Amino acid sequence: MPFLSSLPPSVRQYLLVTGNYWSFTLTDGALRMLVLLHFHTLGYTPMEIALLFLFYEIFGVITNLVGGWLGARVGLNHTMNIGLTLQITALAMLLVPSSHLNVPWVMAAQGLSGIAKDLNKMSAKSSIKLLLPPCAQGALYRWVALLTGSKNALKGIGFFLGGALLALLGFRGAALLMAAGLALVLLLSMRFLQRDLGRSKAKSRFRDVFSKSRAVNVLAAARLFLFAARDVWFVIALPIFLASQFHWSHWQVGAFLASWIIGYGAVQAFAPKITASFSPAVPDGRTALLWGAALSLIPLLIALALHTGTHTEISLLVGLLFFAILFAVNSSVHSYLIVSYAREDGVSMDVGFYYMANAMGRLAGTLLSGWIFQTAGLQACLLASTGLLLLTTVISLALPKHSEDNRPLINAAS
Repeated sequence: MPFLSSLPPSVRQYLLVTGNYWSFTLTDGALRMLVLLHFHTLGYTPMEIALLFLFYEIFGVITNLVGGWLGARVGLNHTMNIGLTLQITALAMLLVPSSHLNVPWVMAAQGLSGIAKDLNKMSAKSSIKLLLPPCAQGALYRWVALLTGSKNALKGIGFFLGGALLALLGFRGAALLMAAGLALVLLLSMRFLQRDLGRSKAKSRFRDVFSKSRAVNVLAAARLFLFAARDVWFVIALPIFLASQFHWSHWQVGAFLASWIIGYGAVQAFAPKITASFSPAVPDGRTALLWGAALSLIPLLIALALHTGTHTEISLLVGLLFFAILFAVNSSVHSYLIVSYAREDGVSMDVGFYYMANAMGRLAGTLLSGWIFQTAGLQACLLASTGLLLLTTVISLALPKHSEDNRPLINAAS
């Protein structure tokens, strides 16, 4: 590829990592929507649908813990390609006849997909720190925000793609098309991605996956409750609420959630400009605290609007807009902080530990979303989200803060 060859090595590898991550994320979002809508149509309850994703989230927890150690041992290029291979396998498992497409089989396929997703994400996020010098904190913040934001925009398109492919090609046709596309990406990744990227110089011991850094541990705890607060109402409760209460079609649910994720991803990509409008310094613990506190108000206000019956549909959609903006900034700040806090040699282990906490939050949020929605409805899910966000805010009090004499700037030259 002449274009890639003409670029500086760090930029070339960044584009390869990002392109790999984009392709994977597109199929990941589509697969989630495909499974959710297909089994909702078959009459599965919200809790049963939540259980379909149980292995996806459980193996995400395990994978981030083991994957960080594996990336330090064998290199991040290998863990990224293993992730692609497992996602292709998960999609192939869904090509069996409908009579074999039962809950245990789909749970197993989702388990493989969960392993694949977190290997791919851990590899991509860890790679960024290795492509920039330690002094370039402003550039690091921008690169991490761009990778994270663009990934989530693609995940949103994947949500729409899943709903559209289900309507156009059916369940098996959609899975086959995505598996074929990822196989092509895998071949390109194996050919062009830098060998031994991220392999630790020192021999990595498995016990080292548990971070010894207080900053990493505190941030991981905050991240756990942040993502549980999102998924407790967004993952299961919201799509089913839109379909059952507002009588939206598969196309409408998929298109709306896609638009939400795309907008959320765009805000993430521009998070450095947003936070710079309040402070020119790169984020620290104070930044995470203030943005977390602001976010905790949104689900509470939406719940109050639904309780009073104040323009229910409009209140929910407008509330989702504000939630997307504030959650995106929170997520980008956290994503920058973990890459900044992570040790240079063996970065994947600190990043893997952090995303293990992220996966635990998603797991808790997914299960709570199905159970709370089935027993108490969407308002209760929103109140649970508020409580979890307050925990995130309190934990953020313990994150490190810049001293006044050492506050690196977002727009500092890299």
